[in-house]
Amino acid sequence: MPQEQRPLQEYQQLCESWFFRWPIHSLGGLVAALGGGWILLLPIAIIVATGSVPLRHNPVQLVTAAAVAALLLPLLLLTRQWLGWSYVQRRLVREKIIYEESGWYDGQEWEKPLDWRQQDLLVAQHQVKPILVRLGQALTLLLVLLCFGSSICQAL
Repeated sequence: MPQEQRPLQEYQQLCESWFFRWPIHSLGGLVAALGGGWILLLPIAIIVATGSVPLRHNPVQLVTAAAVAALLLPLLLLTRQWLGWSYVQRRLVREKIIYEESGWYDGQEWEKPLDWRQQDLLVAQHQVKPILVRLGQALTLLLVLLCFGSSICQAL
């Protein structure tokens, strides 16, 4: 099995990645990074929202609609992080791993040795699972903000 396709190596690659490192230590760090993305997208969303004639005449509704629309970037970023971390967790907990030798057409199945399996299970349970919990909390918070913001937009 190629070294770079081993589940523990894939876990290490995610830990070293700038993007996937956000939820590793705390929920606060993840929220700060996502909040930065939201703040960067907010002016662009306001400019786009000014294209709507009814919103142009109601500045409060314009800013509220733009703020809710700007939440889509953090939602996409969280979804990508969830997909990456859950993929690695699935590979860590499996007994047999599918890997590719040189391309998609020659996949093989490899059974992990017992000591590797135990180590992978420990990493999945104590390292990756808390990250997935933090991502789930952030997704819940983001969905609450989307629902709350859209109800405010409806009320205005």
